[in-house]
Amino acid sequence: MKVLLLEDDPALNDLLNEHLIDKGYEVTLCTNGQEALENLIDDIYDLALLDINTPLMTGIEVLKSLRHEYKNRTPIIILTAYQDTKHLKESFENGVDDYIKKPFDLEELDQRVMKLCKEFFIEQENEIEISSRIKFLPDFCQIKIDEKVKNIAQKERDILKYFLRHRNRVISSEELLQNIWVYEEMPSDATIRVYIKNLREILGKDSIQTIRGIGYKFE
Repeated sequence: MKVLLLEDDPALNDLLNEHLIDKGYEVTLCTNGQEALENLIDDIYDLALLDINTPLMTGIEVLKSLRHEYKNRTPIIILTAYQDTKHLKESFENGVDDYIKKPFDLEELDQRVMKLCKEFFIEQENEIEISSRIKFLPDFCQIKIDEKVKNIAQKERDILKYFLRHRNRVISSEELLQNIWVYEEMPSDATIRVYIKNLREILGKDSIQTIRGIGYKFE
């Protein structure tokens, strides 16, 4: 699992980095908000841990920019020493997925990370049940229907994973672009439509709804 950590306190940065690596995660360390934002929009991460009180941009400013400007839906946990409800409210209003107040035990962090992993199908990719008849095998780029295997392209795999993470929510083409492709390989909307068409042919034409003028919804 690929994790971005934004924390400007050197001691806590080292502690969390060592702990996350021990858990088997690939960690990108950032000590200011601008650096974290640039990494999150230029690469794809499974999870971001953002401290609030950081130089150049606060963790909440990074969160706001990701959610509203870049339509980035990377799962995010806010870390903060603030004990008031103002920052808690502002974080959830801007789309944070979880919130931990310092000081916290590493075990608490582990439990919250595990919760998001289950919610967003992170690191649970051997076989995902879409329905009683349909199984998704992301590691092998395969969909299994009644034990009959269909191979899919890597980007079709990534799109389906994203739909499953955000089931029953309308997702725009722009959001898919921002969360699946890095900037230097941005495809056209027509390319996305082809990937969606291919997935519908396998999963059923009603599996992915087109919401006219807005985007797509996977049910």
